[in-house]
Amino acid sequence: MGLAGIAYAMVEVPDNAKIDATSQSNVYYWAGGERMVEHGTGKNRQIITFDEIPDEMKEAVVAGENETFYEDSGISPWGIARAAFRMAMGGDTQSGSTITQQYVKNTYLNQDQTLSRKAKELLISIKVDARLEKREILAGYLNTAYYGRGAYGIQAASHAYYQKDAKELTRSEAAFMAALLNGPNLHDPAGGEAQSISAAQAPEKNKVRAKDRWGYILTREVETKKISAAKRKEITAKGFPTPEEPERSSSLGGQIGYLVDLANNDILNNPESHLTKKELDDGGYEIHTTFKKDKVEALEKTIKKVRKDNLKPKDRKQDKFVQFGGASVRPGDGAIVAVYGGTSATEHFRSNAGRTGAGVGSTFKPYVMAAALEHGVRDPEGAPDQTDGERIAVSPKTRYNGDSKIKLLTYDGETWLNGDGEPQYTPNEGDTDYEEITLREAMRVSANTPFIQLGMDVGLDEVKESALAAGVSERGVMKNPVPAFALGITSPTAVEMANGYATFANSGLHNDTYAVTEVKDGSKRVYKHNASQDRAFDPSTADTVTDMLVDVVQEGTGYKVADIMGDRPVAGKTGTTDDNKQAWFTGYTPQLSTSIGMWRNDPENPGFLSMYKTAGESTIHGGAFPAEIWATYMSEALDGVEPGAFPEPPPVTAEDYCAHDACPTESPEPSPSPSESASPSPSESVSPSPSITPSPTDTCGFFGCSDQGNTAGPGGAENGGTNGGTADGGTDQGTTGGPGGTQGGTGGDDSGGGIFGGPQTDTGGRTEED
Repeated sequence: MGLAGIAYAMVEVPDNAKIDATSQSNVYYWAGGERMVEHGTGKNRQIITFDEIPDEMKEAVVAGENETFYEDSGISPWGIARAAFRMAMGGDTQSGSTITQQYVKNTYLNQDQTLSRKAKELLISIKVDARLEKREILAGYLNTAYYGRGAYGIQAASHAYYQKDAKELTRSEAAFMAALLNGPNLHDPAGGEAQSISAAQAPEKNKVRAKDRWGYILTREVETKKISAAKRKEITAKGFPTPEEPERSSSLGGQIGYLVDLANNDILNNPESHLTKKELDDGGYEIHTTFKKDKVEALEKTIKKVRKDNLKPKDRKQDKFVQFGGASVRPGDGAIVAVYGGTSATEHFRSNAGRTGAGVGSTFKPYVMAAALEHGVRDPEGAPDQTDGERIAVSPKTRYNGDSKIKLLTYDGETWLNGDGEPQYTPNEGDTDYEEITLREAMRVSANTPFIQLGMDVGLDEVKESALAAGVSERGVMKNPVPAFALGITSPTAVEMANGYATFANSGLHNDTYAVTEVKDGSKRVYKHNASQDRAFDPSTADTVTDMLVDVVQEGTGYKVADIMGDRPVAGKTGTTDDNKQAWFTGYTPQLSTSIGMWRNDPENPGFLSMYKTAGESTIHGGAFPAEIWATYMSEALDGVEPGAFPEPPPVTAEDYCAHDACPTESPEPSPSPSESASPSPSESVSPSPSITPSPTDTCGFFGCSDQGNTAGPGGAENGGTNGGTADGGTDQGTTGGPGGTQGGTGGDDSGGGIFGGPQTDTGGRTEED
């Protein structure tokens, strides 16, 4: 007795619980409330309070494990004596028998079953029982115990076995959960964790033990007067509460790892969230995200199918190292509802929906157009710095020189010189000449020369401000923009591009993107997203851009999207970068904005590879696989959603303006001779379109000035088909060669003024191939 008293005085309750006993993971939830994954640096555990543990669970554990829990001093002398006797006689080791002793072992000690550890457990248990309330001890035990399936604590275990919170457990289910505490690997009906090497943990044997122990717990509840015999009969009549089959171990594979990183970054980088990285790493939080499970799965499925159907990396070296990235943002809100970060977060570690260094190409042009509509172009006669009132208003009808490799000018018409003192000549795709072209048509066919010049005329700082206002971050633009900035040489992320276009969809109102709606620590909310909007563009600016991007989809480089999406309103833009290294399609409906990118890069060698011959195609453009992925995914993502409509664009009020003398001077005199006609060569073509209709207010439209061959003649086998001019040559040359003809209208005195008009007697208009 004296030695026991000395030992009691000497043994202290440890100041801190073992890290393993209190470490927790965070639980991430889909937007619909379904669990997405448990992840963190600690155990798969979420500590809950005594009041959050259902009475059914408390009563089942006390009845089955320690009937005298609320009256005893924390130890069971008979249990300890029995365990000591068996160990001294060389029998099986025994564990402590009270809930307090189990709590002490889980929280402060190791799991060794030795006399010294049991002696320490006994003495600490007495002190803990004197220091803590019984409710604290019971809650601590239920939160620290291991229940199998990788779950520590009753909350994680409830989800592991029944996919519900602990507070939702029935009495029957609680009795089974209490049975697990007698040895989870011997009572899990699905089999123990070592069943592959231990026949004792086989499912069929475990089921028998689980049902026996479940029945025993219910019997003990009757004996301890927690339930009546009739209640037990009612419960057993419904049968054993078979738990759900175990899910695969919580994994960050597939898209889950990318989503977790996105959510964590949103919490840590949001000034309204005061959680630190250490606090987040310590775990224990419920993190509710904006991610829609069905949309994430639909996007991943679509990209997997395109990859499987078209890419053969074992057969074609050009198909190696192909990457896709994508993101969807909800207009009017900024919620990130889906991302595609790569094949798997456990294999491809950096998310392709984030910062990759991939240029976005012509998908940047809408920001240039928005800057022009918002501010106008600078008056060539004015100073470099001009107020909006001093500038010249711009509209989709504003005309620019659309020829390829024309000299880049400053806003006042002087030759712009690069760092080497040389002029810059920007090519169009395919080196196509478009001659005089409106900005609407330049957007439709994705002509480069009008937009790089427009950027110079508006001012590159204004273009930068436009992109930033829409939703592109500072890292997605240039600190000191150069002319090619207007053509998308920087690398905004897929999330930023989806959000930037969402601003257009929302009539110029911008929302910051977010991935987390709220964070809870138990029942306490520690963070909640507060939505806010700011005006990025005047509604007339955003709605005009939308109207222009509808044309891109309906009749321009994004026509494949319209083929898949049908009558649903869609606005979007294709983008392809120099040397065919990146291809994009970014677009939106009234309900959802999505950006899809494609590129090649070898992880062992920095930089991007060209996509010539990738998938067996000569080149890869934004209107190809990115557009196909976009449309296929969006069709599924919006299935069952009313199409809605875009706002009507405002009427054009700006005066007709032709920048830098791009338009030819009209003259009633006869047109110049065939040798002086400025028509593109037969090999040049523009993006496919069913028709091109000049504005009735344009004096000089795409197809020529008034009365210069715009009327379609009946044509013939050799004189141009449907648009080839009059059948007998007439007096005016036709504007375009028909689809079946190889020559423009012949004879006559006047040449047509349209961009597709051919020489009087030579091959004219579009070739048969075009």
